[in-house]
Order: sequence, then structure tokens, then C-alpha cells
Amino acid sequence: MSTTKAIESRNDFVIKFANVNGSGSASANELFARAIMRMGVPVAPRNIFPSNIQGMPTWYEMRVSAAGWLGRRGGCDLMVAMNPQTWDRDIAEIEAGGYLFYDSTKALPRSRFRDDITVLGIPLTEICNREYSDARQRQLFKNIMYVGALTALLGIDFAVVEKLIADQYRGKDKLIGANVNALKLGYDHARNTLPCPIGLRVERSDGVGEKIFINGNDACGLGAVYGGATVAGWYPITPSTSVIEAFGNYCRKFRIDPDNGMARYAIVQAEDELASIGMVIGAAWNGARAFTATSGPGISLMQEFFGLAYFAEVPVVVFNVQRGGPSTGMPTRTQQSDLIACAYASHGDTKHVLLFPEDPYECFTLGAQAFDLADRLQTPVFVLLDLDIGMNDRLCQPFDWDDQRRYDRGKVMTAEMLDAGKTFGRYLDVDGDGIPWRTIPGTHPTKGAFFSRGTTRNAYAKYSEAGTDYVYNMERLRHKLETAKKLVPAPVLQPASQPTRFGAIHYGSTSPAMAEALALLEAQGVHVDALRVRGFPFADEVIDFIDAHDCVFVVEQNESGQLRMLLLTEGEIDPKKLIRVLHYDGTPITARFISGRIADALAEHKVTPLRKQVAS
Repeated sequence: MSTTKAIESRNDFVIKFANVNGSGSASANELFARAIMRMGVPVAPRNIFPSNIQGMPTWYEMRVSAAGWLGRRGGCDLMVAMNPQTWDRDIAEIEAGGYLFYDSTKALPRSRFRDDITVLGIPLTEICNREYSDARQRQLFKNIMYVGALTALLGIDFAVVEKLIADQYRGKDKLIGANVNALKLGYDHARNTLPCPIGLRVERSDGVGEKIFINGNDACGLGAVYGGATVAGWYPITPSTSVIEAFGNYCRKFRIDPDNGMARYAIVQAEDELASIGMVIGAAWNGARAFTATSGPGISLMQEFFGLAYFAEVPVVVFNVQRGGPSTGMPTRTQQSDLIACAYASHGDTKHVLLFPEDPYECFTLGAQAFDLADRLQTPVFVLLDLDIGMNDRLCQPFDWDDQRRYDRGKVMTAEMLDAGKTFGRYLDVDGDGIPWRTIPGTHPTKGAFFSRGTTRNAYAKYSEAGTDYVYNMERLRHKLETAKKLVPAPVLQPASQPTRFGAIHYGSTSPAMAEALALLEAQGVHVDALRVRGFPFADEVIDFIDAHDCVFVVEQNESGQLRMLLLTEGEIDPKKLIRVLHYDGTPITARFISGRIADALAEHKVTPLRKQVAS
């Protein structure tokens, strides 16, 4: 029996499911998350899974937040412990006053529990063995049974979950009936044997509104379609594979010629990552909008080709869904660990354009924009998301698109322009922005560019090892990157509620936790201006932001502080001014972690929080 007051909260708590990989629990857990959203309450689920196929521990963490916080909070208020292998670890994670739900078929000694939590047991295995004879059915329906029990315990409308099952198995009435029956078994048993509802409750709300529920990889695939991509060369690698799968699904819907039924796209699975980026560069040189999707190990293998695309000035797009490294690292864990590898990919003096989406909405919008930027700048563009954004469904604003928008192909010279005698030098900068004109091979029978290579050349693409020609091209490429500063998405400023000497810079998937961390700090009287970086090379506003503050916390998810490295290198910043806030255990960063590190750092500097004065 718990000796601590049980947590009581409405529409604001964390549930964590501890399961075994391959047990079929993922679909049941997602069904439960969607049920809460159908109740109008925002949910942020995260699947924490192993890199093997079956048998290892897996977790599904679900943040329920009426306030709409979508980052990880840290801690757990209700643990659904379905894996004996991780029992002790899972029990330890429950907040004091929290709840443990488990399969009580096998009696456990009191020593296996904690005195400061409420224990809720149902003999799920015993019920399944009684109700079902097939071993696979017993496993699958056990998952649905605990969803039914949780529906009762949290006060969720049974009809909502029942309707979700009907929607999921529409046209398969036999499956609908069987799943609803298992749901009701768990629901009725909980209602009859446990205190329902418990202190954690889901109450109807209108917090979801028009938001959509989608993962970043699917959004990138759709963004590539809307961005005009027609060619994808790729090699499978976790966690990026579903970008290409989504692109293929959307192409089959939007890229089929209505007159003859022929595909108007090409997706080629190469023999390795090196071949895939070579195909993409070849297609892009010939005028297609082409891309690949990969992760850190693929980026490592593609380095030499990135240098070719940069120096030959071929527009390609790379979606990098980052994971833990180095080497094979943690294939199914999240990190922001490839910034340096992508920013300076390849040997020699190369520098690339990077985009940092914060959620699926920006995976779509920046994913589409990447193709315009690549064409406009005639260079590789990297869209850097990570596993947390890429593989976890997230609530975000609905995608929008202007049907009047036209693709920006940049400086592409036509046959008419060539015939009119317009001066064409493939690497000639005619207007001072560092970007030359190009031609699509075959534009004109005798004029324009038909070949390219990665060697040095003069402004007219003639092979040259003259130092003056090399310096001309390198300085022009550097100036092109200066132009890129004005074209990449602008940073987003979130000012504190009152003037402050302290700032924080963050990017990508840290954003949801960062937003909540700022609110936690404000509540403590600690005021911090925040700037979300969305692109590299850094816009002037990024360096101005650093200059305007005494110290700036750089929040990121890698061990070496790679964003901080880029800021120091590109902005020539005093290193003492940039304070690391680093999280890199492979799980998404939490608001508690960020606010704690910033508060501790300010305490070391003897910063006294400002308290609001109360009128007497």
C-alpha cells in the first residue's frame, strides 16, 4: 500500500509502456495515444526501440499535456510494466505518488514494489489463456486488453476507443469484433476490480483543434514531392528509410501520368550509399530535382561525392535523419551528431547549406524549400532532422501550400538566350552574387555545358591548374555562401518577458523541450532570450544575438557541442561566451534537463533570479 499521496492530475501526465520488441504492442500503444487525442487532449508519444528485430526491451513514452507541451518532460507518472526483463529499471522511473500497472497473473513478493506508488494489477495472461487458444492471439489481444483497462482507469470514453478500432479495421468486421471484445474484457475487469478512475484522468477538451498527427519522415517525403523532386537514389539505413517509402507512396498518388498511367518519377535502390549519391548527382546535372535520404554512416560514405557536387556546382538535396554515432553507434536512438560532418563534408575547403526543421510541419516546408535553394545556389543542401522528429508521430499545424508558387530554378540559361549571344561562362560570376549561369545538358545542340568534372578550371569551364583561376573559383564559392546567408530560413527569436543579459541558442528537435524549459525558468524568475537557428550559413542575426548578451547557452544533443563549434568558427566568438548545454544519451532532451542546467550555470555565476513584486 502506498504511503505517499497519489498524484492527481487532469490532462497533464506522462505514461510509459515497457514492452518486448516484436510483441505487437506498438499498434496498441499508438491506438491508446490516438484515443486521448480523440478526447481533444494534446499527446506527444515517443517510441524507444532496439535495433534488433525481436525479443529486446522497447518503450513507448506518452506525454499528455493540456498546455500543448510536446517535448519530453522527464519522469513517469504511470508505468505500464509488461516486460519482466526491465522491471526494476521501470519501477525506479516512476515519480513518487505515481502508479504502476502490471500483469498480476504471477504473484510477486512485496519487495519487488515500492511503498510510494499505487500498484494496479490485472491477471492479463490468465484471462487471455482462458479466452483464447491461439498463442499469437493471446499475445496480441493482451495488448488490447491493457488498453481497455487503461481506458477505464483514466476515465476515457470507451466509445472513442471502440470507434478508433472500427476505423482502423474498416471492412474487416471479424477483426473489429475480436478487438472490441478484448478491449471490453480489460475495461470491465478494471472497472470491477480496481478504483476507476484513478488520480490521473483524461477529460474532454479542445486542445487538439485542427492539428495533424504525422512523423517527420513522412513529411519530408511529401515535401520532396511538393518541392518538385522526381528522382531519388538511396540505400536503406535506419532511421531514414521511411523518407523514401513515403516519397514513393506520395509519388504513386501524385506522379502518375493520368493519360497513360506511366510513372513520372524514378526511385532507385543502389548497391550502397556511395552509388546512391552518385545517381542523384547525375540526375541533378541532367536537370532533374533529385535527392537521397540517409543517416550518419551514409554521410561518411558519401563524402567525396559531396565535394564533387560542391565544386562542380550541382544542385542536390540530402535528407539526413541523424542517429547516435560514431560508427554504427546507436542506430535507433536520436542525436544531433552530424552538423560538422555535413557543414564541411568532403576534403578541401568545402562548406554546405544546412536546414534545421523543428517538427513535421517544417520537415514539409523546409524539405520543399531545399530544392529551390539547391537550384538557386547550385550546391548541395542538407536537411538535418533526427530520429526523434523523423520516426515519432507529432502534433503540428496542418501543412499549407500556395498553388501559385512556382519553382525557383535559379540561373538556367535557355537556348534562346544562348542564340541571342548572351555571354555564357559556366563558372562566370556576372552579377556579383557568386552564382554562375548554368545550362541543362541538351538545351542547345552546340552551345552550353554538356560535361562536368571536379578538377580546377577557369570561369569558362576550361581545365586549368593556374593559381589565379583556382583562387577565383574559391573566392566566388565563398561569396556564394555569403549569398546563401540571406536565402536560408531566418532564425526565430523568442524574447524573455523582460530585458535580460542571458540568451540561449537551439535548433531542430530541441525546440519543444526548450519552449517548456523557458517557461519553467521564467516561473523561477530566470529570464532568458532564446533564438532558434533554422539554417547554416548563419544569418547575421545569429551573431548579433550573441553579441547582444553577456553569455549564451548553446543547447544541443551531441557530446562535443557541434553547433557551438560552428558558431565559434564562423562567428569568431569568444569561447567563454558560449556555454554548453549538452544531452547525448540517445533519448530526446527534456525540459527539466535544460532548465536545470541553465539554472545551475547561472547559480555558479551568482546570478540572483528576479522575483515579481507584489503590490501591498
